[in-house]
Amino acid sequence: MRPSARTPRLPRRRLTLALGLALASAALGGPAPARAEPARFKVVIHEDCPVTELSREQLSRLFLGKAAEWPDGTRADPVDQREGSAAREAFTHAVHRRSVSAVKLQWQHAIFSGRGVPPREVSGDAAVLEHVRTHPGAVGYVSASADVQGARVLSVKE
Repeated sequence: MRPSARTPRLPRRRLTLALGLALASAALGGPAPARAEPARFKVVIHEDCPVTELSREQLSRLFLGKAAEWPDGTRADPVDQREGSAAREAFTHAVHRRSVSAVKLQWQHAIFSGRGVPPREVSGDAAVLEHVRTHPGAVGYVSASADVQGARVLSVKE
């Protein structure tokens, strides 16, 4: 067999770089695909909060520390559920359009550079509701089946 008849191969460095970029892209998560599925979470706010609806982008900015106040000027107090909860997975993909690990990595960079601290993490729906009920300006999310008595559900528009 002649050397010119062989299939060309990528140099090992390029192959390693291409594979590394593909894996990094998958791990960081791109935009979540648009799906017509029922909501798996509800966004809840303190009863006295005058805001009735936010865009997905505005809500994302509150939870990512890019905005610190509600549109009316009230200080926002976002609260996340613990990593691994179904509500956090659903919220993160729907609102931030990223994976939980990508958002966590973004916060790690912000903390390291002194540009903020992530929202407080609590253990589940009951803890989110307790925080929201007792802290004006608070916003959180709970599973779609949670009883939200004592808090208001915030409408989130695309």
